[in-house]
Amino acid sequence: MRGSLGRRELLKGTAATAALGMTAGVAGSATAAPVEEHRRAVVIGSGFGGSITASRLARAGVPVLVLERGIRWPTGPNAETFPHMFSPDRRASWLTPGPVLTGSPPSVWRPYTGVLERVRGVGMDILCGSGVGGGSLVYHGMTIQPSAEHFTRSMPAGLDYERFDRDYYRRVESVLRPDGIPDDLLHAPEYRAVKQFHDHVARAGMAPYRVPLPIDWDFARRELRGEMKPSYTTGDVLYGVNNGGKRTVDVTYLAEAEATGRVEVATLHLVRDIARDSSGRWVVRVDHITTDGTVRERKRIVTDALFLGAGSAGTTRLLVKAREKELIPDLPEAVGSNWGNNGDRIFSWTPLGDSPGALQGGPACMGVRDWDNPDGPVTVVHGPVPFPVDLGTTSVIGFGIVRPRGEFRYDPYRDDAVLHWSRSYDAELTGRIRERIRSIVGGSLADYLTNITLDTSAFDTTTFHPLGGATIGEVCDTHGRVLGQRGLYVTDGALIPGSTGACNPSMTIAALAERNMDEIVAREVGKVF
Repeated sequence: MRGSLGRRELLKGTAATAALGMTAGVAGSATAAPVEEHRRAVVIGSGFGGSITASRLARAGVPVLVLERGIRWPTGPNAETFPHMFSPDRRASWLTPGPVLTGSPPSVWRPYTGVLERVRGVGMDILCGSGVGGGSLVYHGMTIQPSAEHFTRSMPAGLDYERFDRDYYRRVESVLRPDGIPDDLLHAPEYRAVKQFHDHVARAGMAPYRVPLPIDWDFARRELRGEMKPSYTTGDVLYGVNNGGKRTVDVTYLAEAEATGRVEVATLHLVRDIARDSSGRWVVRVDHITTDGTVRERKRIVTDALFLGAGSAGTTRLLVKAREKELIPDLPEAVGSNWGNNGDRIFSWTPLGDSPGALQGGPACMGVRDWDNPDGPVTVVHGPVPFPVDLGTTSVIGFGIVRPRGEFRYDPYRDDAVLHWSRSYDAELTGRIRERIRSIVGGSLADYLTNITLDTSAFDTTTFHPLGGATIGEVCDTHGRVLGQRGLYVTDGALIPGSTGACNPSMTIAALAERNMDEIVAREVGKVF
């Protein structure tokens, strides 16, 4: 047992007090009894895991309710849907009064259900997409498949790489259609920084890697021809791509699911808790909010099948809260553990006398795969930055395989689970990433003095790639069923213990969701729900 009954009762009492404090000042229907709904299947979250789950259930004839806390972000030529990196507004952050990205110009605004949330932790913060499409809205789109060796090294036991390679990864490719940067764009002046990194990699005796991205490169060409306002070609993509052409999950998997007529996406539905009632059914406690965070009404949604696809941070926090508040009896003790940051590290690179320029074309489309390193694989990718003026610098991103030693712990005063991480957990990997970046930009003393690199993550320790917290083998079986909890499933990156083989995790999360839903649809539709 994690604690005595007295401690649990104290936690529940403290959480109840916190909840009362949260509702103070909320008027009207928010203080009324919750509206009750009954649904056959409920999915929390609309990122990769949630959208693929909804799509597969809909194809199997199951009506699905998808609960999404954020809003829709429709894009198209010359749209201004998303804010801009260096002139952000209230759309840039999830219910906070200012920017959440370090380095953003200081601003103050009224809180809004913006596109990016910063989940504060101890030793590490997590950056999460908020809106229909989840993390796919704000990621660069690196769609990288790990090798068999590194998949086996980082992923849970019981997963057959050969089957992933033959089937599940190919399914993801068929939907996202990732492609590397074409030659004409690589040699365009707007992509000077990308070409500069490419040439440094080649001079270092390594093979430049054109990172597959799920975008239509013709949109970048149209920008260069002046047919659309620049977005790709200035690298202004971190909050989302305004012009469209990026195959985010809201316009692929989820659009397909909604087209069946069996999927309802409920936006601005913020899940507060999940519980199991006395009959064994699942209860989702939801606040239906406005875009400024005011509660319109509270809902109690009851279902036989609950799929958690809120991302590693969202799913794990719901499960930790449910365990510590005794909302779900007998949850595995490992809930909240085995978490990692995918080895993420961001460095700045300033090549003196050879500036990468301002408004660097993107997204992140050029890298190098140092996967034969006997000390462990490292992937390094150039990260263009849309500086409005030429500061002579750019960014370089590295990731690898890290031990999943992070843990979410319940804080009753916040009624939330908080990530705890130590920089010592990935210090060795950070050293290898730094060494590889130095070898790319030049290893001589002269190169060292004229190519300044700085580990910016040391000053702002964050990750866009949270993984773990409800891992296969410890919390779930090999198909995402939560152990001992009939009808409760995890379908996102929380299943993966910390790393995806030195690759951006999106492709593997999507492939794993496809695999798991094969099993759930075949064995549980019509039986469990």
